[in-house]
Amino acid sequence: MPLLKSSYRSPLGLSHGHLQTILPAILRRVPPVTSRRERIETPDGDFLDLDWTTGTGSRVAVLSHGLEGKSQDAYIQGMARALSRRGWEIVAWNCRGCSGEMNRQLRFYHSGSSDDLRIVVQHVLAQERFREVALIGFSLGGNMTLKFLGEEGAAIDPRIVGGVTFSVPCDLAASSRRLESTENRIYMRRFLKSLRRKVLKKAERFPGAMNLSGLKEIRTFKQFDDQFTAPLHGFTSAEDYWARAGSQSFLPSIRVRALLVNAQDDPFLAGGCFPVAEAGASPHLHLEMPSGGGHVGFWSFGQEYWSETRAAEFLGG
Repeated sequence: MPLLKSSYRSPLGLSHGHLQTILPAILRRVPPVTSRRERIETPDGDFLDLDWTTGTGSRVAVLSHGLEGKSQDAYIQGMARALSRRGWEIVAWNCRGCSGEMNRQLRFYHSGSSDDLRIVVQHVLAQERFREVALIGFSLGGNMTLKFLGEEGAAIDPRIVGGVTFSVPCDLAASSRRLESTENRIYMRRFLKSLRRKVLKKAERFPGAMNLSGLKEIRTFKQFDDQFTAPLHGFTSAEDYWARAGSQSFLPSIRVRALLVNAQDDPFLAGGCFPVAEAGASPHLHLEMPSGGGHVGFWSFGQEYWSETRAAEFLGG
């Protein structure tokens, strides 16, 4: 599809990508919309926690959070509120180890964990009352969503009517390198602090299963992914993980309407995270690149953010 002209304009005084990224994350509060938790078992003996709205409708949206996020984050609950007002039921799922309880297996989750998203989608589809299923993902969850849609290709269940993603690091290598820059040090420190805690908790449960040497000295995703993400999840190196888990190579195989919104001032994104050629060659992928918005930002005054209105609009209200 040709590139879409975006209607989003940053509010006066919030035109900087870092402000758009940080302020919504620390200031926005959304009362929980998903109130019913369900735990489902995975084939490998682990579990996934899903948070549902209560409803009886025939349309459901599956929401996937970002790195070290969770289903109760404001951007997830904001989207849940906006769509539930329009008649959608919501299921916001938590990646392994992100629901408040450490998962059982040695593996965690990663940007390419579309196998877990597939488990969630299959569980939703098994509830036959749903005639329309939409997938919505943010950042890491957006990468997972696009990868899943590409993997399914023409064989995708016809009840899956579309996908909407925001702030997606389609090119994981370029995004990882971008986050190593001095200006992004604040984000890298935050992510690695959280990831280190999880590694240590996992090490208590699985003594000797991981190499913990130099854990405190890790300063980049490459170092972390080489030492933990890759060996724990079947990759040979960080580069192998980035190449195989990034959604960029799966975009041409998508066969349902999919929207990718990546702001040009997103401090996390670079290179192939703006897949202009892939979108131009695809009748299914719609690419929107507003000049502002930051990373999972798109600040708007009022209860509903622009990203939430845009997702509902793309999915047909």
